[in-house]
Amino acid sequence: MRKLLLAGAALTLTACGFGPESPRGFSLPEGNPEKGKVLFSEYRCIDCHLVEGVEVSDDHEYLLPNAVQLGGSSGRVTTYGELVTSVINPSHKLTRRYPVSITSENGESRMRNVNDVLTVADLIDIVAFLQPKYKVLPYRTSDYRLYELRIPEKKDD
Repeated sequence: MRKLLLAGAALTLTACGFGPESPRGFSLPEGNPEKGKVLFSEYRCIDCHLVEGVEVSDDHEYLLPNAVQLGGSSGRVTTYGELVTSVINPSHKLTRRYPVSITSENGESRMRNVNDVLTVADLIDIVAFLQPKYKVLPYRTSDYRLYELRIPEKKDD
């Protein structure tokens, strides 16, 4: 009986990720990164975000006191799905490293909602532009040498 209960619990836990709200099966066609770079500027993402490869004029005024850097190195992969979600639902997952200036008093993202103006094709191209900007750092081992088993030397009597 206990084995049956454990098997049922395991099945229930593994099935949670495959329900109707699961992202399983979500896939978008390949985008055009060059077009995405142009759209990044056209949609005024540059008003709040810095990204490698996008130049802004010296007199450009950001809408935030601290522009949010996109891309860079991390210890884990930034997935395509996370980038899509960040554009269409920016309050979904905010990291603690963001300054308070980019969130409202209730903790929501101040990023403007572009869902009514951004086409799916534009979203695909912007994400295709941003995805390669994220790099995964290889796991760094510690600088400590392996502990060696030290056997005390015998003293001659």
